[in-house]
Amino acid sequence: MDQGGTAADLVAAPGDDPAVAALLDTIPVTAEHPRTVVDLPGGLTNRNLKVTTPSTTVVVRIPGPGSELLEIDRDAEYRNSTAAAQAGVGPPVVHHRPGHGITVEFLPGRTLTDDDLRDPEILGLVATACRKLHAGPRFVSEFDMFAVQARYREIVATHGFRVPDRYDEFAPTVDRIRVALGARETVPCHNDLLAGNLLAVPDGAGGEEIRIVDYEYSGNNDPCFELGNIWSEATLPRELLDVLIGAYYGRERPDQVARAQLFALMSQYGWTLWASIMDGSSTLDFDFWEWGMEKYERALATFDGPDLEKLLDAAGGVR
Repeated sequence: MDQGGTAADLVAAPGDDPAVAALLDTIPVTAEHPRTVVDLPGGLTNRNLKVTTPSTTVVVRIPGPGSELLEIDRDAEYRNSTAAAQAGVGPPVVHHRPGHGITVEFLPGRTLTDDDLRDPEILGLVATACRKLHAGPRFVSEFDMFAVQARYREIVATHGFRVPDRYDEFAPTVDRIRVALGARETVPCHNDLLAGNLLAVPDGAGGEEIRIVDYEYSGNNDPCFELGNIWSEATLPRELLDVLIGAYYGRERPDQVARAQLFALMSQYGWTLWASIMDGSSTLDFDFWEWGMEKYERALATFDGPDLEKLLDAAGGVR
């Protein structure tokens, strides 16, 4: 992007945008002509372009405007993406321009939906992909939602962004959750596994396997955060968390189910502030506040509900 303009410039239809053309001409794997360029849906902090030339098809990921306050480390994203590819889970990285974006191989497959994740067989494939990622090369960065939430809260306060009613009331409970979860044994985690970041691709044997894309928030973390976040993002019923945990560990693990539920609560609580930051800073035509409030309402139901003490006990914490 050094010669192709900034991400903010890339706003026209990609096939007609001179800035896109100038950018792609500077990337070796996309410079070949003729080429077709289409926007891929779903990106809120990136613009994702599918580029097809006579030689290859790739996805060019360009950081979007309005995401600077989220403290995304783009160099770590690139290096962790490379590690995930080495683990056999992420798409191979074919180009990187420091500070501006990366280009990865296009994976032919279908993007999962929340409804897909209600299928226990699909959840088993997701658990297998997570195990493969978690057993792969260690990432260069760390991810701790307790620390992320605290940083986001400072950013929201500094900029005067909106905060939901009662938000800070739960700070003492968050401290208790941290104690209950105890010391974390961390592995390479994606940390943002909504269905749109999961692809079902042919496995070469007539079936499918799950591949994982978009490593903006990746970092070494507790695997139960990953599993709880999957369950939370897809708003799956409680029994499917048992399925996911059982598939991941190979047996029933009630203690890890409780840990995943607590991490899911922290995911909802922390990502609420992500939405607040984007609501106050992004120019995208998207209702970030409504998106965040849906998560916050689910967090409230757990904070105020009857099962929190049981979860704290089951996770091994102190009261």
